[in-house]
Amino acid sequence: MASNQQILERIRRKQARIGIIGLGYVGLPLAVEFARQGFDVTGFDVDQQKTTQINAGTSYIPDVSSAHLSEVVNGGRLRATTDMQQLGAMDVIDICVPTPLRKTKDPDLSYVVLAVEAVAATLKPGQLIILESTTYPGTTDEVVQPMLEDKGGKADVDFFLAFSPERVDPGNQKYTTKNIPKIVGGVGAASTEAACALYQTTVDCVVPVSSTRVAEMVKLLENTFRAVNIGLVNEIALMCHKMDIGVWEVIDAAKTKPFGFMPFYPG
Repeated sequence: MASNQQILERIRRKQARIGIIGLGYVGLPLAVEFARQGFDVTGFDVDQQKTTQINAGTSYIPDVSSAHLSEVVNGGRLRATTDMQQLGAMDVIDICVPTPLRKTKDPDLSYVVLAVEAVAATLKPGQLIILESTTYPGTTDEVVQPMLEDKGGKADVDFFLAFSPERVDPGNQKYTTKNIPKIVGGVGAASTEAACALYQTTVDCVVPVSSTRVAEMVKLLENTFRAVNIGLVNEIALMCHKMDIGVWEVIDAAKTKPFGFMPFYPG
């Protein structure tokens, strides 16, 4: 049985070795932010071109400047690799792989499954595993947890498991990895505590919730809210066009209402 006190102490002392799987628009900014806070970070990706660019200090993500990237790479706090065997040396593993939609409009979990398989192959007692990839409620406890427990350990006892949905808005200069509040839900209290402690070292505001399913549903609600309202305002724009009404004027006037309305724009 592993206590979360050891991982908590390593996080607080910034001695925890952090692995980020998936170095795209979510994973790379997160890796750089952890490294800038003083953690030792290893980025994992199957794309060797990405790992080569990172190790050269060259960013391919607009939200990460090459100056910030090269600073942590040259300082020895961040490196990237395609060698998944190195996951066994990590104290924390954050999974940030894509979950595109299939033609049938359901999420493709193949990248998540491959990442979890790699984690499971080198899983050790006391590790903290966090899934950030957008997915449906139930993924963490129905898919990820059984795959990891097949190795003989028990989640929230022998290792720690949480879900923390990515909320990145690519290209947004105002809201970044550091100042967007972080939702965290673990499979149990020990997992939630460990994951919250990790993000609290780097993110301005951490919001714990009662379970992984709640955290997953938060992301679903956020995405659905945005999609529905974009669809709605596009329909309003079509109506305005046919009626020779300026939709931008309508929105600007409507948003003066101080409650019950949030402006969305056609696009």
